[in-house]
Amino acid sequence: MSWLSEFVRPKIRALVGAKDVPDNLWHKCPSCEQMLFHRELEENLHVCHACGHHMRISARARLEMLFDDGVFTPVSLPAVTPDPLKFRDSRRYTERLKEAQSKSGEREAIMVGHGTIKGQAAVIAAFDFSFMGGSMGQAVGAGLLTAADTALELDAALVAVPASGGARMQEGMLSLVQMPRTVIAVERVREAGLPYIVLLTDPTTGGVSASFAMLGDIQIAEPSAMIGFAGKRVIQDTVREELPEGFQTAEYLRDHGMVDMVVPRGELPATIGRLLSLLRNRKGPETAGLIAIPGPKQKSAASLDAD
Repeated sequence: MSWLSEFVRPKIRALVGAKDVPDNLWHKCPSCEQMLFHRELEENLHVCHACGHHMRISARARLEMLFDDGVFTPVSLPAVTPDPLKFRDSRRYTERLKEAQSKSGEREAIMVGHGTIKGQAAVIAAFDFSFMGGSMGQAVGAGLLTAADTALELDAALVAVPASGGARMQEGMLSLVQMPRTVIAVERVREAGLPYIVLLTDPTTGGVSASFAMLGDIQIAEPSAMIGFAGKRVIQDTVREELPEGFQTAEYLRDHGMVDMVVPRGELPATIGRLLSLLRNRKGPETAGLIAIPGPKQKSAASLDAD
């Protein structure tokens, strides 16, 4: 325990009374173990001011952070059968769902909303890792489909913000089916000529990373986010080789061409807004020179001669 909890807090409680001092005034950074005052942490978007570690945040907080002035319209998600397999391990699946709903205040591990990002119309589908590890079951798959349908209806860009351990094992094969379903939803958005941007957050793994999460027109990641399919130890035991330092981090994937850019949380709204402006208004003079948008491939002189 630190001096704040062993010395400072008892002194404060002795002065003002134990009931007047909440236990959640201070948070310990999981990276550097710095004690952070909760108000300063919230003002800094849950990023440690000492080491820059990006802490996990809820889906609702993510939407409020990305949309202009924190204003958005929630999108209702379709109801699904809550426990299709009547699954039970050490506890009933229905009990786990109720506990997750009670703690998070949300129905599922995904939340969808629409609004504007720097004036650009967008639909955001954000995951909440605290809800059963952000696992993707029927409800989450239906949420992605609803987000895609809403983007098509509003002629808006689709932004996915995954934070997941993968498929939801309590739903068996029904959870795996969500992988092709979400891929098809993304393809419908692309066929309509609408931008699809993915913001990879910590962690993005399993069936989520093997489906819609790696299909963005532009792949953005938060600093040091863990991104991959299987865990590092599983891969290391399989290939029986020591993996490189920083393996499966956002920076490693950027350096190896899997991620386009790594952007600090405070810069995300401006970055995504600028990208959406470029993708929706490619010929606008205000966006000229900011980013290169690949156009159709030009024929070489040799191919022209052959024609």
